[in-house]
Amino acid sequence: MNLCLFDLDHTLLPLDSDHEFGEFLIRIGLADPLEYRRRNDGFYQQYVAGTLQLPEYIRFSTSVWRELSLEAQADLQRRFMAEVVLPAIQPQALQLVREHEAQGDLLAIVTATNEFVTRPIADAFGVPDLLAVGLARDSQGRVTGEIHGVPSFREGKITRVEQWLAERGHALADFERVSFYSDSPNDLPLLYLASDPVATNPSPALEAVARERGWRILRLFS
Repeated sequence: MNLCLFDLDHTLLPLDSDHEFGEFLIRIGLADPLEYRRRNDGFYQQYVAGTLQLPEYIRFSTSVWRELSLEAQADLQRRFMAEVVLPAIQPQALQLVREHEAQGDLLAIVTATNEFVTRPIADAFGVPDLLAVGLARDSQGRVTGEIHGVPSFREGKITRVEQWLAERGHALADFERVSFYSDSPNDLPLLYLASDPVATNPSPALEAVARERGWRILRLFS
């Protein structure tokens, strides 16, 4: 068995689901179109620049919806999937996942976007194992705005993958091939560990590293 790991935003999806969820909240009237957009855009630029303070962003990005009822939260997920995500999923991305599944690879999506946004997306790709940023909950099960466990961000993606494999009785060294598909230099720590790193729809910064190191470059989207 080989191991295949996928980043999500701008890798399997031609958009950033975290940022788009913020735009969705604005569009349906739950978030202020000026101040919320200004901060949402600012956090996204920090992510691109590699300077994002993730705990601050999680507190901000969950603030609009975490006080809603569970039913209202589930409705947000359903609407976001129907209106934004499902129309954006492209056949070639689904095919890539299915090809690795057909080869018998162990699959996981490893993303720095939180589990509330990404769990339905992983389900749409048919990938049960999702390593996303966990959200802390209080004794009543309500999201608090804090992060639960090690966030799957930068070096934290390695930790989360190792923890997930250990729960299954495996380690990275058990696999003859470890593929990792990503678009972002934020994922360089895990890309360096992979035996088959694939710069997928890469940013200019990641493409420069990929060309220097002779990594595969895959352009799923035009």
